[in-house]
Amino acid sequence: MTIEEQIRQFLASPAFGVVGASTNREKYGNKVLRCYLQNGRKVIPVNPNEADIEGIACAASISDLPPEVESISMITPPVVTAQLVPLALEKGIRNIWMQPGAEHPEAVALCRENGVNIIADGSCLLVVLGYHDH
Repeated sequence: MTIEEQIRQFLASPAFGVVGASTNREKYGNKVLRCYLQNGRKVIPVNPNEADIEGIACAASISDLPPEVESISMITPPVVTAQLVPLALEKGIRNIWMQPGAEHPEAVALCRENGVNIIADGSCLLVVLGYHDH
């Protein structure tokens, strides 16, 4: 698949999880969440320490995401990304987009081995969907 096809498949999900969602509007974990909202997408923040972000109830972990979430954005430090990818595979997540800076080589390899559509080439969701800071 080309990166364009991978992105199209990723964006075809009925709902999206944002792993590493943040209440801090300056952080990418918040901007990615708002980017989905700006584009009319159903999105669920994943953060074990917050009840809700941007008015949306948080899932405590990837395991708690509803089945309609087939794609997740990861805005996590690489070491955390590596710990969470196995959970995502267990959950049956089919598409994982590691935002620039979240990539971990072993986690990327694990995704490929398991047939997951993995975007970890430096592509940024904010650029692809067109994020606007308000």
